[in-house]
Amino acid sequence: MPQAITKRRGLTRLLYTLVNSGRALRWLLRHEEAFQLEAVLALIFLPSVYFIASSPLQASLMVAVTLLVLLVEALNTAIEVVVDRISTEHHSLSGLAKDLGSLAVTLALLTWLAVWVPIVWPLITRYI
Repeated sequence: MPQAITKRRGLTRLLYTLVNSGRALRWLLRHEEAFQLEAVLALIFLPSVYFIASSPLQASLMVAVTLLVLLVEALNTAIEVVVDRISTEHHSLSGLAKDLGSLAVTLALLTWLAVWVPIVWPLITRYI
């Protein structure tokens, strides 16, 4: 019978989770162009929430959907890495997995637009 894997518990587990997450974030920032672009845009847009949002709810939504884009991009990259690890040969299911990940990113970006545009548009048109 296979031996069970012993997992870390408590604060040690949390510490290892944070270390591994930091390593993954550094990898994304070094190697994944789409994540790099979205991270730069997040660094530009997130501080503007303080000046643009007219309520805590608006601010929360704006921050949440911005982080959602980064989250979905990270998951999409994870899918691509696993598919490439299995085989770099073309296979219809591999292509489908990557396309579905891309669709998820597109939907996250559309969600971002659906939240940000109605909030920012009145401010833009006021100065045009």
